[in-house]
Amino acid sequence: MIDAGDLASLIFAIFFALAMIGLTYVFIRLSRTVDALTKTVNDLTDSTKPLLGEVTTSVTHVNEQLVRVDTITSNVASVSTNVSALTSLFSATLGSPVVKVAAFSYGVRRAAGKRNAQDIEKRVKAEIKAEKKAGKKDLKK
Repeated sequence: MIDAGDLASLIFAIFFALAMIGLTYVFIRLSRTVDALTKTVNDLTDSTKPLLGEVTTSVTHVNEQLVRVDTITSNVASVSTNVSALTSLFSATLGSPVVKVAAFSYGVRRAAGKRNAQDIEKRVKAEIKAEKKAGKKDLKK
């Protein structure tokens, strides 16, 4: 007959067998999940490699353009320096005489304008005096 120890061992053996079947099911599902994840990672890697190549090419072209822009910028800075030096040279050599000539011509025009104004004033005063004399002569008659 079966005693209590044998019955307990039989129940433990059945429980252990069911646990192993359950663990086997879990491992099979986990294996499928890992396989799907591996396939997804491989697909992602395959599609990412060309993109990385294109990004590398784009960065290389951008760097070449930046080198050109840097050259242009340095040339513009050089031209700006040359223009500044030329302006300073022009100002030093021709600026002072040009200012003096402009001031002299302004003074001449102003003096000529005053002279013309004085001449006009003299003529107007003379005409007014002449009109007053003529008016007095007309009154005396």
